[in-house]
Amino acid sequence: MKAMRFHEFGSSEVLRQENVDRPVPGTGQVLVRVAATSFNPVDDHIRAGALAGVMPIALPYVPGIDLAGTVAELGADVTGPAVGDRVVAMLPLDSAGAAAEYVLAPAESLAPAPRTTELADAAALPLAGLAAWQTAFELAELKPGQTVLVNGAGGAVGSLVVQLAVDAGAHVTAVDADRHADRLRSYGADRVAGPLALADGPAAVGGPFQVVVNHVRFSPQELARLTDYVADGGVAASTAGPVPEDPARGVRSASLWVRSDGAQLTELVAKVDAGKLRLHVAARRPVAELAAVHEDAGAGRLPGKTVLLAP
Repeated sequence: MKAMRFHEFGSSEVLRQENVDRPVPGTGQVLVRVAATSFNPVDDHIRAGALAGVMPIALPYVPGIDLAGTVAELGADVTGPAVGDRVVAMLPLDSAGAAAEYVLAPAESLAPAPRTTELADAAALPLAGLAAWQTAFELAELKPGQTVLVNGAGGAVGSLVVQLAVDAGAHVTAVDADRHADRLRSYGADRVAGPLALADGPAAVGGPFQVVVNHVRFSPQELARLTDYVADGGVAASTAGPVPEDPARGVRSASLWVRSDGAQLTELVAKVDAGKLRLHVAARRPVAELAAVHEDAGAGRLPGKTVLLAP
């Protein structure tokens, strides 16, 4: 089969398409014929070696944490999925990924693919959806009626946090560039604002807020200012660096390391099929262009969530 791999850490140039042996599922594993994967910023960090100290991987390595495809073969002791099922999954970060024709997935990581979207586009859901779910409900412990600021609301994760928070009955202020404004309003955000001018303080965007969710890279000094946007007794949950706590005001902080969870992913798929969660795919490109996608991401040229179509 064809697969995109890198044999050493480095720039996007280390990625190349190769012919490799088709994997055979072991106990508890499922072989999936890949329809698509998608690009996530962590893919760039893995390829560059930035996470090698905390997340060792075996080289050569196939990228692609997101998976949408069709079950091709079952390993021993697998119950639930059947050959021919359309599935999605977030693959383990330290194992071979889905930038290939076939990939092995732990059976417990799989969820039925959404029925209401193209199978390839469903590759936009797993990692971003799980990051959004875990940020909103595990880190922030979001509750109905709370006020929520989502900073970086137009991105892959932020867009889903906005929709999950709206669906949960929260009052959402969505902050991002103007080009995202109409889409964010369509998600049900109560207020949509342009990028934060931190010097203006929380009142400029209707704060402070009981929950602040941050997806924007800030300096440590800027992150410290973001603490002021959290109301007394509130929480800041960030995927882009830690927001300092303020114990005197009861403000706590939490950071995300997203994990695969088939049960949570199944709930996310149900929300997609119920029309409560919409996937925003900005571009679709063949997986053979993966090196160019990584290069574009590093140069800030990706238009948004990019799905990579299998060979």
